[in-house]
Amino acid sequence: MDTALIDQVRRRLTERGDEPTPATVAAALQADHRLLGTQHVLAIVDRLRDETHGAGVLAPLLQIPGVTDVLVNGASDVFIDRGQGVERQSITFSDESEVRRLAQRLAAHAGRRLDDASPWVDARLPDGTRVHAVLAPLARPGTTISLRVPARRRFSLDDLRTAGSVSARFADTLRQLVAARVAFVVTGGTGTGKTTVLAALLGEVPGDERIVLVEDASELRPHHSHVVGLEARPANVEGAGLVTVRDLVRQALRMRPDRLVVGEVRGAEVVDLLAALNTGHEGGCGTVHANSPGSLPARLEALGVAAGLSRSAVHSQVVAGVRVVVHVARDPLLGGQRVVQQIAVLHPDADGWARVAPALTRTGDGSDVEGPGLAGLRDALDEAS
Repeated sequence: MDTALIDQVRRRLTERGDEPTPATVAAALQADHRLLGTQHVLAIVDRLRDETHGAGVLAPLLQIPGVTDVLVNGASDVFIDRGQGVERQSITFSDESEVRRLAQRLAAHAGRRLDDASPWVDARLPDGTRVHAVLAPLARPGTTISLRVPARRRFSLDDLRTAGSVSARFADTLRQLVAARVAFVVTGGTGTGKTTVLAALLGEVPGDERIVLVEDASELRPHHSHVVGLEARPANVEGAGLVTVRDLVRQALRMRPDRLVVGEVRGAEVVDLLAALNTGHEGGCGTVHANSPGSLPARLEALGVAAGLSRSAVHSQVVAGVRVVVHVARDPLLGGQRVVQQIAVLHPDADGWARVAPALTRTGDGSDVEGPGLAGLRDALDEAS
């Protein structure tokens, strides 16, 4: 579509204060002595409406089946991720100012401010899409926009097995894990599907149990009959109204949860979660950003120490409260497909520090290899049964 023509129509409508409709667009074209067919007029209307009310030129990308992320790096680079890694798209913006306008409009839809005085935003749109943006010149090569698309469907453990993300043995073991009310965390890197796997596992929770979710941004959508969600809130422009994940974990503990779930543990809330898992809240779970199961203790240690716990206190609470680690990764041999790569157990070493031992590991050829932690996994399941 002719960008100059779009700009011309946009200016005409702005001057008149008109909304983009077939009639107003046709009148704007006629005023500039441009005659176009009905299809072209309607295409311009759709484009301008997307600019005014939606995601602009990004709108078609958000509708592609399986898309989880839409990423904009300046005016010329647009990418999507649909589970196989980032893919460059042919869509571009006319210039940096168009990217900036879109970022500011998305921020406004989320009730947030985005300008030179507040040059970044992290918020959720009314439809559940997570939007993050950083204005140029802080961002290079221009304003960046990152859209995290909420899942259009809820995946069950059987769905993940059918898709090849979980092997039959892993699926059976994970079902036993949930049924036995063993506390666990799902680990993985960025975009590996931690939330999807956790939601699928929560779908295995018996229907007579109450699940209380605590999230920084609402993403978990488990298929379960009794779910209560609590979502954190950033401070407003005046710096008031902040509600942290830690605040909500404390509230959740007073809501009689059968399963306390923290969508992503990445701050001081680790203190309250570990305390809960050590004081009778069985079956608690959450996700932690970690590139391997073995790095989980160091990650939790860093979070706990930053929140005021001693190193030894963190490790003692981890080994006493968290029994199992479910690790998710992208398999390069499967084109970057997200898979449950390992189930491991946490145990104390001779000095009392938390260590991770693999119980089951999925190899490159799709087979499941038993590891030294298998006996500990069986013990955890037996003790809880």
